[in-house]
Amino acid sequence: MKTTGLIYAFSLAAVFFAGCSGYTNQSLYTDKVTSIYVEMFDNTTFQRDLEYDLTNAVAKRIDTETPYRIVSDRNRADTVLSGKITAINSSALTIERETGRALEDQAEITAQFSWKNLKTGEYLLENVTASATASYSQFQQQGFNYASKAAANKLAERIVEQMQVKW
Repeated sequence: MKTTGLIYAFSLAAVFFAGCSGYTNQSLYTDKVTSIYVEMFDNTTFQRDLEYDLTNAVAKRIDTETPYRIVSDRNRADTVLSGKITAINSSALTIERETGRALEDQAEITAQFSWKNLKTGEYLLENVTASATASYSQFQQQGFNYASKAAANKLAERIVEQMQVKW
């Protein structure tokens, strides 16, 4: 009887401790990096000035959501984040049946980026592709420019998420 109770207690303890092994209090970001220089994103599309919005959004997100410090001098940075906008598309989400006119459209932005450690020369992320979308409606006085700025902000969020350490 005592042996059965002892086996039951050990198996209960094993199940309890096995369930707790997935949690950690480690940071989501590497501690090998303290500062980042964010280069102006290139833009290979015909939609001008979106690279400014994306670069600004990425820098703000890094500054507010990560432990890294944004620096304005590349020579003083541990790492550099660079990238390019590779595609900007618009598509209709819903169409009015009688007229064939779009009721709601969607803007999609795709970018490719790399994050390089300047001290070691190794890439922390290399040629990663990310995209984001935002919807807009002419009936709500929203246009493609509004949606592209919103999509750039969502894309910046996705880029910063990729900077997290995989565990």
